[in-house]
Amino acid sequence: MPRLPAGGEAALPEALRSPTKDVTRGWVASVVAINIGINVVFFAPINVLLGLQATAIDAGSKEAILSLVTACGASVALVANPLFGALSDRTVSKMGRRSPWILAGAILGAAALLMLSGATTVGLMLLGWCLLQAGANAAYSSVTAAIPDRVPERRRGAIGGLAAMGQTVGILLGAVVGFVISGNITVGYIICAVALVVGVIPYVLRPNDPVLPREFRTKFKFLEFIKGFWINPLTHQDFGWAWLTRFMMNTGNQMTIVYLLFFLTDVVHLEDPAGGVLVLTGTYAVMVIISAVLLGPISDKSGKRKIFVSGSSVVVACSALIIAFTQNFTGAIVGAAVLGLGFGAYLAVDFALLTQVLPSAKSRGKDMGVINVANSLPQVVAPMLAFLAVSMLGGYTALFIVAAAIGLLGAFLVRNIRSVP
Repeated sequence: MPRLPAGGEAALPEALRSPTKDVTRGWVASVVAINIGINVVFFAPINVLLGLQATAIDAGSKEAILSLVTACGASVALVANPLFGALSDRTVSKMGRRSPWILAGAILGAAALLMLSGATTVGLMLLGWCLLQAGANAAYSSVTAAIPDRVPERRRGAIGGLAAMGQTVGILLGAVVGFVISGNITVGYIICAVALVVGVIPYVLRPNDPVLPREFRTKFKFLEFIKGFWINPLTHQDFGWAWLTRFMMNTGNQMTIVYLLFFLTDVVHLEDPAGGVLVLTGTYAVMVIISAVLLGPISDKSGKRKIFVSGSSVVVACSALIIAFTQNFTGAIVGAAVLGLGFGAYLAVDFALLTQVLPSAKSRGKDMGVINVANSLPQVVAPMLAFLAVSMLGGYTALFIVAAAIGLLGAFLVRNIRSVP
């Protein structure tokens, strides 16, 4: 990138400056809509559709199939999120840096969902899920980077809370899809494809991303991109600690939910496990929305982030212990409510914290992509840990205890972040 102009940051193009103007309600609503669409296509398959598909292909190996497919898809997400983030950093389209990748990602994701709708083998499931992860993460990395592009720091807790609300509504709608399809996997995937396309339309029809002038674009170099995965935690210590704590928090959370359908089927012996997933997801969603929308602005007003992140992490760990030691549907409902209360606050405030420790304005897309690896990598690690816990450490009680321990460690490590109160 060229040297800063003589006027410093004020002379930089808008795309590379720290934002100072508040965003419009319409823009915020479009970001929420994208989050809803993306999370429908992530969580309807993860919570219900992939499990039903794995059972239809080989009921005796359903856990292994589900773990393989989700882990491979998450491996794709590990690369896709920062890759498309880095490409969007360098995009000089008249639509701005982020909108073209949101649109392209939605098209690829919808095509992958249609492939999944007809998959009857593990190979096709694997290919379809990996392509979906590539497309959805292209869109997700771009819309995530758009927030620090456009939103002033003083408002990021509130906007983070609304984005978390969008994510949660998407998760809830994903559970609704799993419930209403009555086992018709094909219809479920088609509904997901429609949700993804509809979700991105408000944003891409009114592209108002800041445009990057061509003279400020840096060339994409693959080796530099690979090196960019490594952000020196000694040079950027707060970024490193923020990444690690988010990774641990998401690992514990993923371990709690990855086998939820099987837990309700094999341990709780619920007659309608898909309906049970819907009830638990609805309970969780209501609490997430309440805590995210309320605590994000409170964090903005107080100027503090770490105490909210640590406290919410402890609450999430407690939810796993509740499920571990009750192992009935009533306990699962209480655990889901506690999980939502903690995770809503965490999603809103931790997002704001993360945007405040990014190393550079010129690489927000790539850096947020690296942060999002802390969301994706647990999708690789958690199914493996969950499979080991269920098969070798004593079953679902061990699974939830390990999940709680990981979350508590993440809560403790938040204190190492120094630049954010």
